Amino acid sequence: MRGMRLLGVWCAALMTVGAVAPLAGAETAQEADLAYHGAATLDSGRVEVRITPRNHGPSAVPDATVRLRWSQPLENRQTLPDGCARSGVRVVLCRVGALPADTLGADLRLGVRLRGVPTEVLMEIDTVWSGGAVDHNRHNDRQRVLVLDTGDAYYF
Repeated sequence: MRGMRLLGVWCAALMTVGAVAPLAGAETAQEADLAYHGAATLDSGRVEVRITPRNHGPSAVPDATVRLRWSQPLENRQTLPDGCARSGVRVVLCRVGALPADTLGADLRLGVRLRGVPTEVLMEIDTVWSGGAVDHNRHNDRQRVLVLDTGDAYYF
């Protein structure tokens, strides 16, 4: 009985220490702050997008994926750049790649054709995967841009 009591005390002490500090070798999520800026144009049903990703840090992001979603459905056939794939009727996912802390990533450029010739499209951009890094500032990696069919660049 004494052995069971001693084991119970030891387990309680271990749980208390574990609650205060992680066990040796346990990994914690790195924190990063991803942001996306760029421009989009709409001309006769074709949307051209340029996005520059940035990691404000403090930690590196081993790999990231950005989602682009449009309020209008895309044409069935699309020619997308390497690293991009359709994920639905209105969605394209693109690999951003690794982003060291406090750096800009490579520009992502893509063009998509919308069904029909809408006079405007709402484009939404957000991170769907950040390689395990935690982003507490989700305001700058989520963008909503209303793009009018003027051929003009709309910056975000």
